[in-house]
Amino acid sequence: MSDSSTVLPEGKAPSLQRVLGLWDLVFYGIVLNQPVAAVGLFGLVAVLSGGHMVTTLLLSMVAMLFTASSYGRMAALYPSAGSAYTYVGRGLNPYLGFMAGWAMVLCYMVIPIINTVFGVLSLQRLFPGIPFSLGVVAFISFITILNLLGARTSINANKTMLYIMLVIITAFIILAIRYILHKTGTEGLFATKPVYNKETFSVNSLFAGTALVALTYVGFDGITTLAEEVKNPKRNILMAVVIVCLFTGLFSSLQMYLAQQAAQSMWLDNVTQAVPFYERIPSEHIETAFMTVCLEVGGVLLFNAMTITMFVACLGSGMAGQLGAARLLYGMGKENVLPARFFSYLDKKHNSPALNILVIGILSLVGAMVLNYQRTAELINFAALIAFMGVNIAAIRQLYFRVPRKERNLITGFMMPAAGFLFCLWIWMSLPGSPKILGGIWLLIGVIYLAVSTRGFRKQPVALDFKEV
Repeated sequence: MSDSSTVLPEGKAPSLQRVLGLWDLVFYGIVLNQPVAAVGLFGLVAVLSGGHMVTTLLLSMVAMLFTASSYGRMAALYPSAGSAYTYVGRGLNPYLGFMAGWAMVLCYMVIPIINTVFGVLSLQRLFPGIPFSLGVVAFISFITILNLLGARTSINANKTMLYIMLVIITAFIILAIRYILHKTGTEGLFATKPVYNKETFSVNSLFAGTALVALTYVGFDGITTLAEEVKNPKRNILMAVVIVCLFTGLFSSLQMYLAQQAAQSMWLDNVTQAVPFYERIPSEHIETAFMTVCLEVGGVLLFNAMTITMFVACLGSGMAGQLGAARLLYGMGKENVLPARFFSYLDKKHNSPALNILVIGILSLVGAMVLNYQRTAELINFAALIAFMGVNIAAIRQLYFRVPRKERNLITGFMMPAAGFLFCLWIWMSLPGSPKILGGIWLLIGVIYLAVSTRGFRKQPVALDFKEV
């Protein structure tokens, strides 16, 4: 990413400079979403959707493209780091904006949990004898200690990890193509069953898989937090979020298509009739089923490389997620959303919100022990989709009803954000009951707090600071 530091004229107050171009934003968005975002969902979504993971990815991509358009256009109007919190607050009203932000707080707090769960599951594939509970304690202790010591993940480390991921996933693609051609010829490489298999197709199953696979896309909105540093934000943010969603959807679909065809080919020599590959995945390896395919198509070397990469990525993302959530609690403490004496405390030696880091560490420990990977992913989707729906509604009001009648554009100002809202609502309604219950409790707490703190909605709600998350 471009260096944002510039020499300021003498006497001029420092401010953010517009130095980031379109491809800086695209790169940043790919780093946030990760090119291997769908890897952990391969086995789970295959089972939920009856082997239609590619279709679920493409359906989710459509929903996210409409939503990305709303984000991009709202970011051009309100170039602030608040993202959904800002767009809903200004496009609708501050109370709904607070609730959109409150939903995103839940999302940020769950991110360290999902990284812990998948990181430990990846570690268990390398060292099967490690108990899950011991791995969770070790994982969270490690990232918590590093954050307490003031360690930081840098953009250079993110770049290095991104390049390693791209090299390994490219190696998988090449080896998977070779494996499929060897096993089944070109017929196996150009099959339609990963997209539509009439023997296993079910609308309800497809909805359930789509609701889970939406996790692949939830990081794209981070691009909008750079709005104040972007050259020509009206054009570049909109284009960047759309490009990132397209890349994520199409690249992930390619990976999952090849993984499914390779997995299905693994048992052709051993069974007399084609058996859906997902019925052959051991239940204890369902979350890491992609690694099993790597072992088959690329041997131990590819298996180890992919597993180690995913583990290290989870460490980095878990550490960054924990610190981001701790900073968010710190901001809420400063604004008296939470008790200031505790949550606004900063460690003088390392200038870090040490107490909040410990709180997030404890919550992550409990969450990783209670929630499995699927339930954690669904909880993130619950929160993210609430915010996405809010942004789409805000976009309709801001881009269609708040402009002069003769300047209204029915397609871009109304139909596109409306389609984004309806797609996100459909995906959200397809989530199972448990994340709705947990997420609903969280939202109820937010409503109660908002009612009390604003004296029955008669005062402006306090601001939530997302600038350093």
